[in-house]
Amino acid sequence: MTKAPNKVVHIKPKPQAKTLTAAQKQFNSLGKKIDRQKKLLLEWKETIPAYHQKVGQEYDPLVETLNQHQLEWIRLLDKFHDQPLFKKTDKAKIKHLIIDVCEDLLVEMDTDEVKSIFNKYGDEDFDTLKQETDAAVGELMKGLAKEMFNVDLGDDVDVSSPEKFKAYLEEKLGEQSETQNQGQPAQPPKKTKKQLAAEARQQEEDAMASKSVQEVYRKLVAVLHPDREPDEAERERKTELMQRVNTAYGKKDLLQLLALQLEIEQIDLAHLSQMADSRLKHFNKILKEQLAELDQEILQIEETLKFQLQMPFYARLSPEQLVWNLAQDTREVEEQIAGIKKDLAFFDNAATFKAWLKTYKIPKKSRHDDFDDLFFGGLPFGFR
Repeated sequence: MTKAPNKVVHIKPKPQAKTLTAAQKQFNSLGKKIDRQKKLLLEWKETIPAYHQKVGQEYDPLVETLNQHQLEWIRLLDKFHDQPLFKKTDKAKIKHLIIDVCEDLLVEMDTDEVKSIFNKYGDEDFDTLKQETDAAVGELMKGLAKEMFNVDLGDDVDVSSPEKFKAYLEEKLGEQSETQNQGQPAQPPKKTKKQLAAEARQQEEDAMASKSVQEVYRKLVAVLHPDREPDEAERERKTELMQRVNTAYGKKDLLQLLALQLEIEQIDLAHLSQMADSRLKHFNKILKEQLAELDQEILQIEETLKFQLQMPFYARLSPEQLVWNLAQDTREVEEQIAGIKKDLAFFDNAATFKAWLKTYKIPKKSRHDDFDDLFFGGLPFGFR
């Protein structure tokens, strides 16, 4: 059965009034924001599976192809290094080229062959260097945890992956919270009359807001309950509508419940316009809570993706940008593959490579590069 489009839940001024009240304006504003965030959340939920599918079917195979060509490249450079045609200056340049490629390749292909080539030309053993780097990162993470959360992570913290570190930090924060709670006095400090009155008002407002949603739900159930419908076609229609009502009520989706009332013509827009501000106040409270939940769910999705893709926390990310970034990354890897294939074919002759090597200069490293290599290096294509 085709679902009828929902009517827009939007309050218009009363016939005798030219403008909306503050409560009516807030209701309309919250409704627009919720509608916008619902659409964004739906877009994320549709985009992410398609994105991961594209990564698995298109991007990852390209990266694997590039890795294999890079392995061919360092094998060729290793062969050139041992030939008498190349002198001391040439060998230094070849060594730099090999190490540069190996550092990236070991992230994607942590194989004995690549390690062996890296160790042959590197100043340190790869496994030793990795242990030292992990230890340095661990010390940095422990320092940040101590400074930001006042948590002592100890010496057994695992920083081999962001997920493991996050889980370990959350575990320690939970233990800290439990210890602090145990240390608190059994009796909380006595509250003032003002605090008690504020709590009572808050509880009353919460109860009234919940009652408002229940009231809308009960009115819909009274009209749509399929068990009391003798006509089979109409019973099927009401069954489908009741499923939507129950889903909306389970999510405390007030706007959806009101939209259903409009759809079955239980109320009309004039009814909303005549609604008292005192009741709208309770509606607005529910809408604020719903908007906050949508904002939090979207934020969690975006923050997780930015962390995985090594984007700064302040960067903006949208479903369209996620797809665009993947397309850009894919094109870059394709260009790298084309470039390295061309180099492999062109430099297959040692004399040709030696002639090119004369024009090559080893770039100088800055302190900033050293920092990046230590904490952000080795993740060239994102954490897809």
